[in-house]
Order: sequence, then C-alpha cells, then structure tokens
Amino acid sequence: GKPKAELPAPEVITEIDEWMEKEIYDDIYAAVQIHEKQPRGAAIGEAQKRAEEYFSESHPDSANYIAAKMDEMVKKCVRKLLLDDRRRSDGRSMDELRKITCETDVLPMTHGSALFTRGETQSLGVTTLGMMGTDDQILDGLKLDEPPKKFILHYNFPPYSVGEVRPMRGPGRREIGHGALAERALSAVFPSEEEFPYVVRQVSDILESNGSSSMASVCSGSLSMMAAGVPIRKAVAGIAMGLIADNGKFGILTDIQGLEDHYGDMDFKVAGTRDGVTALQMDNKAGGITRDILTQALGQAKKGRLQILDIMDGTISAPRVELSSTAPKIITINIDPEKIREVIGPGGKMIRSIVQRTGAKIDVDDSGRVYIAAVNDDSAQAAVRIINVLV
Repeated sequence: GKPKAELPAPEVITEIDEWMEKEIYDDIYAAVQIHEKQPRGAAIGEAQKRAEEYFSESHPDSANYIAAKMDEMVKKCVRKLLLDDRRRSDGRSMDELRKITCETDVLPMTHGSALFTRGETQSLGVTTLGMMGTDDQILDGLKLDEPPKKFILHYNFPPYSVGEVRPMRGPGRREIGHGALAERALSAVFPSEEEFPYVVRQVSDILESNGSSSMASVCSGSLSMMAAGVPIRKAVAGIAMGLIADNGKFGILTDIQGLEDHYGDMDFKVAGTRDGVTALQMDNKAGGITRDILTQALGQAKKGRLQILDIMDGTISAPRVELSSTAPKIITINIDPEKIREVIGPGGKMIRSIVQRTGAKIDVDDSGRVYIAAVNDDSAQAAVRIINVLV
C-alpha cells in the first residue's frame, strides 16, 4: 500500500514561549479575574498586542502562533484560578448564582412576554397563541399520521448578543439544538388539548449572552407563558453546571459563564420544576465522569434551580386566570359527525358565510370537534349560535 503520510510536528518557538511566560503571564492571570466580560476580553487582547509588537521584527509572521499561545495561557490561568485558588473570574463562589432579575409584560401588544436576565445573559420570551388545526406546525416524518406540533419553541441568537456584526441567516446548529432542549424542558408541563385548546408559539430572543442562554430561554419561556395565561402545570427553570478536573482534583461550578464553558471540561444543562427534572444535556470534554461527580453536579443543580424558581415566583408564581386582551378567544364544541356537512355546506359555502358574518376562524375535524377562534368573545359566540342552529 501507500506509505503513511508523515505529519509535520507542531511548530515550537521557544523564544516566544519563554518571553510570554515570563512577561505577560501575570497580566493574563490578573485579566481573567476581571468580573465583566468585555473589559476582561480587552485586557487579554492588550496583553496579546504587547507580545505581537515585541516580536514584530524578530518574528514578523508569528501572529497566529502568539494567538494560539495566548489561548493556551488563558486556559491555564482560568483552570488554576478554579482548581487551586477555588475562585471564579467574576468573584463568585463555586455554587453561587449570578444576579437574576425577572420582568413580565415588557411588550404591551403581545399575548405574553417576559425578560429574564442572569448576569450578562438575557432572554426575551414572547408567547403567541393560535388556533388548533390552523396554526399548529405540520411535520414531515416517517409515519403517515405524524401528529402536528401544538407547542413550538424558536430560539434566536443574533450576532449582536455577543458584540459581533455579521449577516443574519437561517437557523444554525446552535439555534436548532438550544431550541430543541428548551422546548423539551417546557413541553413536559404543557397542558393537554382538552385543558387548553390553543397552539402556542414561544420565541426566545437572546439579547445578550455570556453563557447558559438555552437555560435562560427555559426561564423566560416559563414566565412568558404564565403571563399569557397558558395553564402550565408548574414553573420551570434551567441552570448550566460546569466541571474543572485535573490531576485528581475537580471543581463543580454552578451557573457557568462563557469563559468557564469554553475552558472547562463539562457543560451540564439541567432544567426542571420543584418536583423533578424535565430535560438534561451534557457536553463532556473530560472523556468521562465518575458517579460521585455526577451526583454532586445534580445536587448543586437542584439547589440552584430552586433558588431560581424562588426568584421567578417573586415576579409571577402561577399562570394568570384570564388570557391577554390581545389574545384570540377560542371555543371548542362537539357536533354529530353526520352534521359536519351541514356546517360546511356545498363547496364550503356555509362555513365561508359564517366566517364572513362573524369574523371568526372555524376549523372542523373529522370527529365532529369544531374550533372557533375570534378576536373577541362576541364574534366567537355569534359563530357558536349559528352552528348550533344548523346542527
């Protein structure tokens, strides 16, 4: 066969390595202890700029090498701070949450809205109610009778949330994955069709991000749906746990930020209610974790989740009894399936007439269940009266 290709060994410039370790290590160690994300990044960038300027003549093409060495040194400093000093870059203890604030009804004309802020991560949740049979999402699947989705969660991560300027394109890996995780966390408490005959579209727009934006989406979604009057069974909160492990020592971090996620060994997201977990996701870079580490991580996650739920309950503790005045009014009635043709009429003439006279949207399924949606209760009741006369 062909001879094996020999890959060149990574370049090592001893002069640069030794100078950076001696001259700027202390600057980097001080920089990773700056509490705010942008000043911290600026301080690290300044140290890198010093190195590039120092070697601009002796090693003019070394910018990429210096950048890689800087990343290696930042990682070393972050891990030393956590494992040896047992301190975090923003001054918190290992099991401490960032500052959390919650607001509801931040957008006046939506069916429900909430703003959840945790440190430098902020999620704007918006709830929109729609009509069964018309607004639910039709899925293409392997089954012929793939049921449509009644609860839909969309997660948006615009470039400005991390201070970037780039084109706004379609959903990528992050949007799809984080949205699916948040949707799973909230769907466990979503009411049945009989309890709540509405389609719900929940949108999370990340306005600012410094770690754990998917779990912030869970919290904003729970708050927003309760503000909209969606009768979810319990409030749901989410938290991201981290792990730093090296040479037999380890530290488990509650509510990790971006720096700890990037240079750590685990990102373990846990979402749930006061009674239990509704969704889990783990990204593990350590190659495996022990049972003791997992048990401690779940214990810290529960403690943090309950603290978050206490804060959320201080803003809204239960779903509102009344829907928003801007939400559609939906009434469900059952008729004899044999009478469906009377409601629809020849060529749909009758149902179109009811829609024109009342302004309501009407959907009739094969079982005889009729969904009537209108912008106000008078229009919906008018449509119900006409249908009752026909059947």
